Amino acid sequence: MPVVTRLRELRGGRVAVELDGARWRTIPADVVVRTRLGVGEVLERPRLRELARELRSARAVDTALRAVSRREQSSAELDRRLQRRGFAPGLREETLNRLERVGLVDDERYAMRRAESLSERGHGDEAIRWRLERDGVGGETVARALAALPPERQRARLVVAARGAGPRTATELARRGFGEDVVAEALGQAVAEAP
Repeated sequence: MPVVTRLRELRGGRVAVELDGARWRTIPADVVVRTRLGVGEVLERPRLRELARELRSARAVDTALRAVSRREQSSAELDRRLQRRGFAPGLREETLNRLERVGLVDDERYAMRRAESLSERGHGDEAIRWRLERDGVGGETVARALAALPPERQRARLVVAARGAGPRTATELARRGFGEDVVAEALGQAVAEAP
């Protein structure tokens, strides 16, 4: 059985592990701490399996952290990313739970920010609902995010005021997910208010 003969700390939170005097592998320092890996320890099969589990967990967390550091994501989006990387369902769930506990993943916050961003870019409620649901946000959370936005009619009027009332604006509003009645009202009001 191989014996751990040296643990050497490297930059970037990594540790070089030597077995029987030869370099074995480099692993994250937190895995060394969590598994209580020490010099002189004999690495038998059960211990190697424990180390492998911790390494998979560390890789899953690292993958998730890199993803959320680029942009906020829903838990479903993050789960799909972890699935594409080949992580098992139980490990994906554990990773998502860890990130949710520390507040790095929050579907409610994600939905509110995403809905606000889409609204500011001129999208209607149906387009916002579709995008949030596509991102895996639940129906009740989507409804709360939409309810927190300025009324859709008001947002449509702003688009009409900026672009002018005409067929192109009507097409644009429809393409951006505004309802037919909202488009008709916004365009009708703009025409009525025209000099």
